Amino acid sequence: MKADRDIEKVYQTSEFVAKLRRLADSLESGEKFEIQIAGERVYVPVRAEYNIEHERQGSEEEIEFQIKWTNEKA
Repeated sequence: MKADRDIEKVYQTSEFVAKLRRLADSLESGEKFEIQIAGERVYVPVRAEYNIEHERQGSEEEIEFQIKWTNEKA
């Protein structure tokens, strides 16, 4: 079992756009999505669930594009 992890990584706009474009291409083609975040390669299965979350607190607002799944046991 992999160790717990909670990382937030900031990207330049062009890098973020490229990652979103690759994600959209994977979704449209029905293929798994692969991404490397802070040195670890993450494989997002086709069965993942996608949602968008909006948070507001005082003058700060946040939109999160979330991808969630449960790893199947080996």
